[in-house]
Amino acid sequence: SSEVLEAIENVIQGILQSLAQKKAPVLTVANRRDWRNIEFKDSVGLQMIPHCTTKQIRSDCPQSAPRFALTLKILSMIYKMVQSNTYATKRDIYYSDTLLFGSQSAVDSIINDISCMLKIPRRSLHILSTTKGFVAGNLSYTEEDGTKVNCTCSATVCIIKQKDLNRKDLISHAKFVLIVEKDATFQRLLDDDFFNKVSPCIMITGRGVPDLNTRLLVRKLWDSFQIPIFSLMDADPHGVEIMCVYKYGSVSMSFEAHHLTVPSIKWLGLLPSDLKRLNISKDALIPFTKQDQNKLASIQKRPYIACQPLWKKELEIMAASKLKAEIQVLTSLSQDYLSRVYLPNKLQFGGWV
Repeated sequence: SSEVLEAIENVIQGILQSLAQKKAPVLTVANRRDWRNIEFKDSVGLQMIPHCTTKQIRSDCPQSAPRFALTLKILSMIYKMVQSNTYATKRDIYYSDTLLFGSQSAVDSIINDISCMLKIPRRSLHILSTTKGFVAGNLSYTEEDGTKVNCTCSATVCIIKQKDLNRKDLISHAKFVLIVEKDATFQRLLDDDFFNKVSPCIMITGRGVPDLNTRLLVRKLWDSFQIPIFSLMDADPHGVEIMCVYKYGSVSMSFEAHHLTVPSIKWLGLLPSDLKRLNISKDALIPFTKQDQNKLASIQKRPYIACQPLWKKELEIMAASKLKAEIQVLTSLSQDYLSRVYLPNKLQFGGWV
């Protein structure tokens, strides 16, 4: 807490010094979305370089003055919350003055800029993410009020909460973690009681692009248990992109890579090569859109693909076919093919890349 308060005080002190010298105050923020500021390391993923290019949020420029004011407003809210040991979600901050902030995305972007500028993880700023991720399987822990949470019962799906990410009492006998891209597939595996039938495991879904809490939990499970982590995604550029976020991180959050990425994650499925191997009918596949082609071309150029020859091969198969498939395509073989045949065989015979 004292570190956060001191960091904010230093920013305000800089502004006061500028005003005392009759200069327009300026906030200097790293260019988080610029690939030139990012380096790739096998052991960490995408991380921000120490001396990166920056942008200035000026108080005397019509284009940036509103953002300058909103940044100070959110800094003052963070300062009060840290002092009083209270918390707010990003939505709470936006709805505290919707006219002033304009949009939720503007608030989210400023909070990430502040975290990067202060060099303090976002969760230490007393700002909570509204969680959308779920976890189920061989995992149990005790909540702060003494409530025992057991995700092992197939009827129990736990929402991933930020306060649970600091716990040290996680208990699990899982043999692996399975990250599932979509909620529908996650629910299907729950209905089939998958995590009890094959071998004990933990299943997680970020329900699409994962939020911060879901990524933190995956990292925490890796740190705590050191068990294999597999990803189950659609065989399309969007699914590959989501898997890369879990494994290597995102450009915009590269300043927090050390806490968020798990480079050991394996791509279990759905692999483009699986579609041919399983004789999936072309009628069941979906043609690429222009957006898909652009997304795939962008992924193929990324630095981490060069050190993943098997991934590179899978992406080349996808690019050559210009066809994509959702995991649900496996139901064309049989309703429970995913949990009864596909995943057990993959896990037993090492069908991942």
